[in-house]
Amino acid sequence: MTTLLQFDFGFDGPWGADLEAACRDLAADISAQPGLIWKLWGENRETRRSGGVYLFETPQAADAYVAKHTPRLAAFGVADPGLSRFTLNLPLSRATRAPL
Repeated sequence: MTTLLQFDFGFDGPWGADLEAACRDLAADISAQPGLIWKLWGENRETRRSGGVYLFETPQAADAYVAKHTPRLAAFGVADPGLSRFTLNLPLSRATRAPL
C-alpha cells in the first residue's frame, strides 16, 4: 500500500541554491532510504516554512523513515514538525497524471 508523508515546519533558511548546497549530503542519504519512491522539497521564504512530501512503497517503509527523520529534524532545531500521512488512491492519482 503506497504511503504519502508530508513534513512541514518553521524554517529560517538557507533558501534556494544555498539550501541545495547545504543539503546535498542529506539528499543523498534520503535517496538511499529503503522503500522511498521519491521526495519533493518545498520552501516558502515569505511564511518562513519548509518541508517535504515523500512517497513510500509501504506504510512500514514510511514508519521507518519517520523514526529516522524526526530525531534528525530535532537535531536541526525543529522540535515539533507537522506530519501528515496518507494512503494513496492510485486510480485517481493516475487519472490526474501522478507519476506512478
